[in-house]
This record gives sequence, C-alpha cells and structure tokens, in this order.
Amino acid sequence: MFFGPTFTVFLCIACINLPFSSSKCTFQRYFLVGSNHAQTRHRVLKIDRTESKDLVIIDDKHVYNQQEVRELLGRLDLGNRTKIGQKGGSGLSKAVSAYGIVGFVRFLEGFYIVLITKRRKMADIGGHSIYKIEDTSMIYIPNDSVRVAHPDEARYVRIFQNVDLSSNFYFSYSYDLSHSLQYNLTLLQRPYELWSSADPAAEEEVYAQSKQDSFDIFEDEGLPTQVVYSLQNEPYYKFVWNGKLLEHIKDIVHPNWLMYIIHGFCGQSKLLIYGRPVHITLIARRSSRFAGTRFLKRGANCEGDVANEVETEQIVNDASVMSFTTGSYSSYIQVRGSVPLYWSQDISTMMPKPPIRLDQADPYANVAALHFDQMLQRFGSPIIILNLVKKREKRKHEKILSEELYPAVINLNQFLPPEHRIDYIAWDMARYTKSKLCNVLDRLSMIAENVVKRTGFFINRTDFYCHTLRPDDRWRDVGGQVTSRGRLQTGVLRTNCVDCLDRTNTAQFMVGKCALAYQLYALGMIDKPKLQFDTDCVRLFEELYEDHGDTLSLQYGGSQLVHRVKTYRKIAPWTQHSKDIMQTLSRYYSNAFSDADRQDAINLFLQVYQPLECRPHLWELPTDFYLHQRSTMALPNRRRSYTLWWSEGILSYLPVPYDEVACDDTMKKVKVKRLSRFDESIDIYTEFFKPYELTCFDDTFCIAMTNSAREFMPKSVGVDPSPFTVRKPEETGKSVLGKSSKEETILQRKTAASAPPPPSEEAITSTSEDDSEEDRDDEGSVSQRSTPIKLLTESGESSRTQEIQFQQTAREPYGLRLLFLLRESFENVFIFSVSHFLHRFRSPFISRVPVSRFPEDSIYSVSVPHVNRDSRDVFESHVTAGQGQVRALCREDMLLYREYVKNRYM
Repeated sequence: MFFGPTFTVFLCIACINLPFSSSKCTFQRYFLVGSNHAQTRHRVLKIDRTESKDLVIIDDKHVYNQQEVRELLGRLDLGNRTKIGQKGGSGLSKAVSAYGIVGFVRFLEGFYIVLITKRRKMADIGGHSIYKIEDTSMIYIPNDSVRVAHPDEARYVRIFQNVDLSSNFYFSYSYDLSHSLQYNLTLLQRPYELWSSADPAAEEEVYAQSKQDSFDIFEDEGLPTQVVYSLQNEPYYKFVWNGKLLEHIKDIVHPNWLMYIIHGFCGQSKLLIYGRPVHITLIARRSSRFAGTRFLKRGANCEGDVANEVETEQIVNDASVMSFTTGSYSSYIQVRGSVPLYWSQDISTMMPKPPIRLDQADPYANVAALHFDQMLQRFGSPIIILNLVKKREKRKHEKILSEELYPAVINLNQFLPPEHRIDYIAWDMARYTKSKLCNVLDRLSMIAENVVKRTGFFINRTDFYCHTLRPDDRWRDVGGQVTSRGRLQTGVLRTNCVDCLDRTNTAQFMVGKCALAYQLYALGMIDKPKLQFDTDCVRLFEELYEDHGDTLSLQYGGSQLVHRVKTYRKIAPWTQHSKDIMQTLSRYYSNAFSDADRQDAINLFLQVYQPLECRPHLWELPTDFYLHQRSTMALPNRRRSYTLWWSEGILSYLPVPYDEVACDDTMKKVKVKRLSRFDESIDIYTEFFKPYELTCFDDTFCIAMTNSAREFMPKSVGVDPSPFTVRKPEETGKSVLGKSSKEETILQRKTAASAPPPPSEEAITSTSEDDSEEDRDDEGSVSQRSTPIKLLTESGESSRTQEIQFQQTAREPYGLRLLFLLRESFENVFIFSVSHFLHRFRSPFISRVPVSRFPEDSIYSVSVPHVNRDSRDVFESHVTAGQGQVRALCREDMLLYREYVKNRYM
C-alpha cells in the first residue's frame, strides 16, 4: 500500500540549446528528470521556455530505466551541441538537483518553479520517512528573449520569499501527512469488495508496468505472481499549503510528481522500556484556510474556518515491529483554534492588549454551525469544547467571547440528538493560576481523564489478554468505538483561549499525557493507565510538547511560549521570569511591526491574493478582509438551514467520522492499483534501509533521535533504569555540571569506559510507591514497577582473573558457562565468533567447525537442526512472555540489563 507520491526524489533540470539561426542559440526548454529512491525508474517532464506568461508542460507518461534515461539525455546533448569555436560546448547542462517540487507560481511576468534542494529526516512512521524542508530554490522559467519585465515583479518575489519554507514545512513521499493515522490505516481495513469497482483497464496498465519494473523470485519457478492492491487517496486540502501552487499541473502530469507539504510541527523521540523501543511522534498540522498572524487573524471567516487552527496528533508505536499491518500503532488527536465567532482586535491603538470587538451579529450561530459541521465530518462525535478564557474581569475583555460562544453552542445543541450534542467546558485557567490554594494541573488532569474516556483513542490491535487477567477500572470506561481489529477515536477535544498559545498548549499537554498513559497501557507497556510527573517518560513527552508549543507560538504570535508547563506547576527557576518578560516584548514587537508583512507573504504564498494587471497591488489594499471572506461578495445560491445545520449524511453515521465511512462519496477520493508484491513503490524496506546506498549506522535517524535512556536516565548504575520511575530533577541525565547534552554524552561515555568492572552482589530494595494502596515489595524480590538498586561490593571480588570475567561475559548472552560445557553441547551453540574464543582461550576441546552443519542446505529444503535443552528453555520463556505469562525477574536478569545499559548508553 502507498499513501502518496513515491516517485519524485531526485530532480535534474537540464537546459537545451536549440538554434534559431546559425549565429545564436537560446535556451528553449527545461527537462525535469525524476527518479525513485534507487534511481532505477525515471520519468521526464518537458517545460517550454518560449511562453512569456503561460505554463506549457508535457508529460510523456513513460517510465524509463536507468539505461534509457541516459540514452535520452545523451541524444539531447548530442543533438543540441553548439558549433565548434562557439562558447559553451554542451547543449545539455545540469541546472540544479532537488528532492521535490513545491509548485509553480506566477506574479506579473512568467512562471517560477519552486524546488526543494535540501531536506532533513524528522520522523519515521511505519517505515515511511517524514522530511523537513531545509532549503529551496526558485527558478524563473521563461528565457530572456521572451521575458517582458515589470517594475513590481521583484517586490512580489521578495514578499513571496518572506514565507520561509525552511521553517517547519514537512513532506513525505509515501505517507499522507494531511490525514491522521486513523484515517490512513482504516483504508486498509475496508472490505475487499469495495475495491473491485476500480477501472480494469487502468489496473492492467499499471500492473503490467509494475511487473516489468519489479523482480519476482517465484516467476521462474512457474508459481503465480503475488498481486496486491495499493491505495492512493486524495489529501485533505485544508492542511495542504502548496495545493494552489500545484493546481496548474495537477491535471497534466502523473500523480507521482505531486508532493503535498504541511506546515506546523513534527517531532519524534524514542522511549526505551528495559531495552524495548517505543516511538512517540508528535505531528501538528496548521490549517491553510484563514491563516495568518496573531492580531490580524482572529475568530472565523464566513465559511467556518477559524484562525490559528492546528490539529495535533500524537502517535505511539512499538518500534520493534515496523510494518503497519503487523505492528502495533496508536494515535490520539486534539484540536486548537480561535473562538468561532465574528470578532477581531484593533491594532492601530498600539496597545499590548487591544480591545476585543464583535464585528457582526450572528443570532443563529451560522458561522459556528459551519465550523462544527467540519469537525463532525472529520472527527465524529462527541465534540468537546474546552474554553479557557477569563470569566471575571474588571473591564470586559475575554469575557465577551464566552458570553457569545456559550449561547451559540446551546442554540446548535437543541437540534442535535442528545447522544451527539456538543459538550461545553468553561474554566478560567488564569484565575486558578493566581490562587495559591488551587492546583491547575490537578484540575486539568481531571478534565483530561474525562475527555479521553469519552473520545477514546485509536489502536490497530485488539486488547491484550493480560488486560482480561488484570482488569483496570479506568480501562473499562474508555470510550470510542471497539472493532474486531482494535479501537477508533470518535470525537475530539477542541481547546481554545484568546490566542490559543500558552494556556492552550499546557491544557493540550495534560490531555496528551493522559492519552499517552492509555496508549502505553493498550500496547502492553505499563500495568495501569497512569503516568506520574518527574519520570523519564513524562519529561521526554513534556520536552516534545514544549518544542511543539514554541514552534506554533512563533508561527502565529511571533515569539516562543511565555508560560510553560513548569510555570503552571510553579517549579520554574527564577531565571524563567526574565525570559518570560523578553518573550512578551518580542511578541509585542513582532505583532506591532512585522505581522503585516508576514500576513502579506502568507496571502501571496497561499494564492489568496493573485496579482493581476487590472487589480490593485497587494501592498495597496487597506485590508485583506475580502480576500478571506469571499462569499460576502456575492449572494448565496442556497441558504443553509438554521435547524438542520450539518451536512447531509453525517448524522446517520455518528459517532464514526463521515470521512472514514466506506460510502460512495469517500470511495471516490481513493484510487486503487494492482501491483506486484515486490514493487518498490509499496516496499517500505527499500525506503527505510536504503540497500542501494552506503550508509553509516551512527548517522541513521533512529540513532540520532532523542532517546530517553541517553538524554534523561541517570548515568550511574545504582539506580532504576525504568522510564516510569519518579526522579528528582538533579538525578536526570541532563544535569551534569550544566553541560550540553552532547558534551554530557561524551563525558559520560569516557567516564564509563574507565570505570571498574561492576560488582557481583546486589541488594534490591523498593522505595518507589504507587499513588494507590500498593505495599512495598519484599527484600530481594523485584516488583513489576521499577525500583532503585543499591550495590554491595565485597572487598575480595575486585581482583578477578580474565577467565572469570570471560565466564560472566559469556553467561550473559547465552545463559551458559561455555568453559564447563561438553564438546557435544558446544557444537550446538551458534558460532559466529569462534575465532574470537580461540584467540583468547586455547582450550584443547575447542575445535573449528563449519558455520553450516546441515547435510542439506538449499532454498528448497533444510534439515532440522538439533537444539539442546538450554536453548529450548530460552525459547519457551520468550513464547510464554508473549502470551502474558512473564516469569519473575531474577538477579541474573537485573545484572544482564544493567550491563547492557552501561555498555550501550554510557
């Protein structure tokens, strides 16, 4: 299966010289050569440069192999060489190498092409890589002979380039970032009969093409070729930022040339739970509708799109299994956005907090109805509103919004069925923060628990059997929809304050923390759906959310967050107050002096404003109100109902989102193709491992990403390595002499390398307690919760011989003492390092043996190897652990894991 374009990875723009006469030559065409990852399949686009204002693109629809594309470019180069003696001996020159096309744009002269020239991998979901744009190139297409210069062209180019594409724009070749993980994976779970309606001719054409470009190991054996159905769905254009830039070529070129980008945030961290990797990914999608800066975009437009609307999705998956079909993936979504009313703030007064004014009366809540109709269609029910604006003020400011929003929700709810009504929660978070008797985060955690239980979350696997053996009361109350293949999130939490920045980010963090506990519990990682502060897991998640909040705040408000989670926990250091003051001043300066230019750049990039000769220039417009309120310029053909305010068909499928229902309307957005199972476009192995490249293991993304064991876990071996153990801030791995994390890692590894060998005796005691009524475990036993370890070293054990050290080293991976095995037993051990053993120990009973001991060893038959009893016991313990029957950890297990952590991360 593939979710989006998988083809355009490498672009080569070549310029062709075609002589108009015998005396001079001009550039006439651009050739764009796109290839796949391995550069074995190529497509070619031809762009005409003789048109001054029109875009002429030809796609021959043919897929070339590497030899064919070289011959094609060679013929073009040979046929367009200049005469001998003239400058420039080649008719084909390479202009730029790129990783994708952002789009085509035109101002007052000809078209430009915007290309991605640098990228950086930010996350990996199911083997599909997500990249951040690092640099772009903007190339003018028409040649100089046909160019008609305009005096204002350069100014439009500068305004367009004010949108920094290297700042938080993301794309993926094979994963649809505009949709949620739940939407993408529910496509795979739709009935097979729904795909049988695809066009047979198109299927056979694609299948024949993919067959000749793929390698099938069963074809020569007379076995049938394995055929699979791959899916390609349309993006959700609300979160696509280059949709207008691709409109010029959307119906002309092959879909693999189209690559959609999103704007927002993407971050991924690795949580190690006793060596088991769990990836936590945070993706924020900023809406491209009614987009803008803080004071210039408030409220909603006449189509129901609100300002500063961001959809935040947290994905948790067991990274030990990468595939979507066999792996375990979970996600949870929440939304932030401005209050859906007609309101604004006048910035001409140069006040830090301009007065809020209602621009238009809406007695029937028409704009709120349009907004919540979109949410019901995408998320289902219930829609829960968490309104954090102030309730009590000496002079009415934020309270104006609450007094208008609550009656609008009451008006809309009277027409909805009781089970699908919109929930409204109003809570003055700022007032609670000032009170010394109230704990803000405790109140938010109660709200979060209620929200997650109502909406549920998505997971693509059924409940573990251990959940039935050890049921939890909170797990039984989780909402959503339970299916035969897992759970679906139905409904969403919509959080807002006035700016949707500081208070909103803290509230979303608390809801996300609660959802993370349920996700880890559903994946079988913890024994109860609850996480505590000051643990490595929550610290890692809090760091992700702070980066997420800072990024979104910079995009909308012009500065980083002013109030963070630590501020509301009242544990922020005294230096944080001065930083908050600087962020406040930075936000005020940005809003007063630079927001207008940023707003013009966003309007031009999103093509909300398109320059024409007959129109006033962008900088001459007194306001952009009518650019974002297009329906106000014409009378509507059909007025929406004030009572049946939702779209047709949505109510019949609730609480399931209408977009995820397998109906005729949604099936039209999905294209089905028959491909060989070994086709590269659906093979995530090629994209993730890149077998065609020479790569360094230390430079791979999975090593470079934030790691809980490396970044947060204490580096001393005498503490509990569990990421769910409560630690003091000075005990974390980031508090070594105030050094940076990179310097800390180098220092700790050097210290660990020179440290003496670990002692053999340990006394294990339990000091951490749960919030409930659990008692302390007996001395010498290991509880299921993580416990600190105290080391007791005997004086005589420091002088060990090399042979005893080798016995301990060999016992850790194999569970056996190799020096005391018989010769027959030693032959059954996997001997990948026999030469190393022989080099260190010249024992008379060790002899070299072949790696393969099988009398028959071929692709068709392999004789069954002999397995001794000790190996069987190891295998049976793994099988029983997978069935939920985990044996108690012994002293040797704790020693083994302690050595693993020390050698790997210190």
